[in-house]
Amino acid sequence: MKKIILFVFFFLSILKATAQQDPHFTQYMNNMSVVNPAYATATPAILNLGSLYRYQWAGIEGAPKTLTLFAHTPINEKIEGGFSLVSDNIGDGAKKETNFFADFAYVLQLNEKQKLSFGVKAGFSSISTNFNGFQLNSGDISTDKAFAENINETVPNIGVGAYYFTDNYYIGLSAPNLLSAEHIKSRPDINSFGPREIHTYLTGGYVFDINEAFKFKPAVMAIFVKGAPVSVDLTANVLYNEKFELGAAYRFGDSASLLMNINVTPNLRVGYSYDYVTSNLSQFSSGSHEIVLLYNLDLLGKGYDKSPRFF
Repeated sequence: MKKIILFVFFFLSILKATAQQDPHFTQYMNNMSVVNPAYATATPAILNLGSLYRYQWAGIEGAPKTLTLFAHTPINEKIEGGFSLVSDNIGDGAKKETNFFADFAYVLQLNEKQKLSFGVKAGFSSISTNFNGFQLNSGDISTDKAFAENINETVPNIGVGAYYFTDNYYIGLSAPNLLSAEHIKSRPDINSFGPREIHTYLTGGYVFDINEAFKFKPAVMAIFVKGAPVSVDLTANVLYNEKFELGAAYRFGDSASLLMNINVTPNLRVGYSYDYVTSNLSQFSSGSHEIVLLYNLDLLGKGYDKSPRFF
């Protein structure tokens, strides 16, 4: 069965026009170690596990689907380690990219409440395309040399970050993919290709105590990419009784979102978000969906007693 290449053309036009290739996350505050290798919990003997699945632009054939997995735990009072994985699938297999990293963070105790960590990611990025059986609007796939040859390559990659945090707020700066790679290789008979530009993430959040039952949790994420407008997410969540969280978010020029999560057990948290598309894509897409699972595993089985973490 032949696949329609219309979405792939749309995807390539995004690469050329905006140079943004890394996936967006609405629940970035729950997916922070994927974005910033310096993210640390500094919670002894607790292994933090998480997974986030994003289905972007539902209703469009070949819409992006992204799966992230991560785990991290303190190794000692100053070092935290783990891994992160981002698997991105666009065009129902037309383009697949997997980034797998080992993450290391070094935590400095500035004073009794303030900490500053520096982190590094080291791993690989795997990129593949599959244009077999695709049909162009203009005719056979072989008539366009940009799609005549599939790509399958694995390259090393690194990322860096810094993360300043207390029990009430955090500020992070990171670049999770520093080494550029070409999604479509340049050849003399092809005029355009999609180079991967470095994405720089600036994140921040605060927890305000409204009263004993309610907490207000604003957050922000800005993404800077060469040749593209700055992408800004503003998020505001309200936490009730440290168990149920409800909020809203806005991505300028792109979407408005609703978010919620609940502590199913003291160690397990489940979250969901829905993005309503506000751009021109709204006439084609019913929106985007994210599901996140977070689990804290007590490695020593001693029920470590510490105030709940809010980010």
